[in-house]
Amino acid sequence: MDLNTSVRYIPGVGPAMAQKLQLLRIMTVWDLINHFPFRFNDFTNFTNISQIRAGEQVTIQGQIWSITNTYTKSRRVLTKAIVNDGSGSLDLTWFNQPYLTKSIRSGDFIQVSGKVAKFGSKLTILVPVWEKSDGGSLNSSLHTGRLVPVYPETLGISSKWLRSKISQILPQIIAQIIDPLPEFLKQDYLPLPEAYQKIHFPNTLDEFNQAWQRLAFEELFLVSLTTLKRRLEWQKAQAVRPLLINHQKMNQFILSLPFTLTSAQKRVIEEISFDLGKTHPMNRLVQGDVGSGKTIVAVVNAYLVYLNKLKTIIMAPTEILALQHYQTLNKFLTPLGVEVGLYTGSQKFNHTRSKDLQKEDPDVIVGTHALLSDKLQIKNVGLVVIDEQQRFGVEQRSFLRSKASSPHFLTMTATPIPRTIALTTYGDLDLSIINERPSGRKIIKTYYVPHKKRSSAYEFIAKEISKGRQAYIITPLIEESETLISAKAAVVEFENLSKKIFPRFKLGLLHGRLKPKEKEDVINKFKDLKIDILVSTSVVEVGVDVPNATIMVIEGAERFGLAQLHQLRGRVGRGDEQSYTLLFAESESPQIVNRLKNLENIHDGLKLAELDLKIRGSGEIFGTRQSGSWNFKLAQPSDLELIERARTSAAKILSEDEELDKYPLLAGKLQKQMAVMPD
Repeated sequence: MDLNTSVRYIPGVGPAMAQKLQLLRIMTVWDLINHFPFRFNDFTNFTNISQIRAGEQVTIQGQIWSITNTYTKSRRVLTKAIVNDGSGSLDLTWFNQPYLTKSIRSGDFIQVSGKVAKFGSKLTILVPVWEKSDGGSLNSSLHTGRLVPVYPETLGISSKWLRSKISQILPQIIAQIIDPLPEFLKQDYLPLPEAYQKIHFPNTLDEFNQAWQRLAFEELFLVSLTTLKRRLEWQKAQAVRPLLINHQKMNQFILSLPFTLTSAQKRVIEEISFDLGKTHPMNRLVQGDVGSGKTIVAVVNAYLVYLNKLKTIIMAPTEILALQHYQTLNKFLTPLGVEVGLYTGSQKFNHTRSKDLQKEDPDVIVGTHALLSDKLQIKNVGLVVIDEQQRFGVEQRSFLRSKASSPHFLTMTATPIPRTIALTTYGDLDLSIINERPSGRKIIKTYYVPHKKRSSAYEFIAKEISKGRQAYIITPLIEESETLISAKAAVVEFENLSKKIFPRFKLGLLHGRLKPKEKEDVINKFKDLKIDILVSTSVVEVGVDVPNATIMVIEGAERFGLAQLHQLRGRVGRGDEQSYTLLFAESESPQIVNRLKNLENIHDGLKLAELDLKIRGSGEIFGTRQSGSWNFKLAQPSDLELIERARTSAAKILSEDEELDKYPLLAGKLQKQMAVMPD
């Protein structure tokens, strides 16, 4: 038996169990030993029955005095046993496991672990973990009396079953586990075979942590190695004709803008234009806070591409955002003779309407997923821009890239990603950060609003709207849900606000299930001041830009991450008037209130994202990543120190030996990793 052996050939598995294991993505022996526990039950507290107390996690050993099945009125089976260890007796209770009376019989010696509860006037262990013993001294076994691993399960595959199989198979194949890390890295960590033993069956939590560090480091190291290797390959890609950067016309265009660019915007434009002048395709990520001015950066570079008689494709995740970009590009580029086209699911440009009869397509094409259509064939593409790139799957981005021959590639995101994580996860991209707010932008005053002050908040909103301002009210859901029964649903909240709270104002409703034309109509009415309050789901997170809107109300604010709340409040504060964000929460627990109050004082999206990492973990950073994203089994993106160590180590190796000739085992591992990771 080796690491690639199918699990069906493990003794006691067979085809039926192998099929169930596939639901856990366990197909081979290697998959099985890489199915790691997500927590441990601490059953190391060996106790005499006479000394146990309710609420304790304990392990006891004794003799079964009796075991019987009884039935409740609802026909549920209760299996009850009495165990005695010489110091006293204790009840054991299992639910719906009638077969236990055939596995455990009176007179058997067993070791049991579990949490002690009070059942009536008696102490009992409900659903204890058990295994038979020899009746001798207490011992650390597999399922009791130790740190007991608990695994992700599926129907018919329990943690107890997984423990048994992993403990059975690990000694047989552990010598086959070869460590691919270079010697200079191995010295800082446990040997790999030992790490596998201790990740599953540690004697102490310290042993588990050492094993976790070793395996998590390898995960992050391979990710860094893969992305950095991809970056080197991208730089060696088929040579492209370097674009001629007309600095004079670029500067004239920038000076003609009705606003002054920040130094950060100018720096990023220079970084991109420098890339466009190289002989290999650009592959750059621009990260900028909400309202930092990423769009105008794309506009300037689309103009540079136009001056080189090439086309630009700009892809956005929603029709709202695509339309917003289309209008912005039209405003600034059309006076310069640049033709801009919109291509979405509901709107297609006319291929024959171009001023130049020799040219079939517009110079700049803005669109949504519709740009991926096989029907759309665009020639002479020099630049591909993807906005909010984490909202597209890897395959979609690759397909768009394939529509042109080695185009320059620019991706943009407003999602605040801590730099170390961005460099690791998007390590094949050069990174530009717009870290300044446009001049004149006022800080958005943000307040957490407790339940008792909600009426006052509504009065404040009404007062602002009476001055001619507008407001957003964001709800977490579209319709009422059984699983989130207390969440404010947009449709229900719209009715409530229209009839009871703001009957004298004009309200509009926006959510993802509206047809594209309906969404556009609502947005246009809001922009044209025909709607005072826009009730919406978080679909407005990107793309809706209404300078007259000065109030952002977020219902169920605790359901959003801090970074997403920051992006939502970025929809206001785009005009000259002071803007406000009001956070309404369904719960007033101190933990939730303290988390939300961070938005009152912190206005930097990057700092909020880092704070979310500490408070909530990595979900807010990677929660919107789609297919092809790194699927870490053990590594935590919040462990910035380990990420930095892994990236530095990968960069060091590639700088000394790009082809990994000195590290054949590592080269083989990298080849497999790159084969399964989409471009």
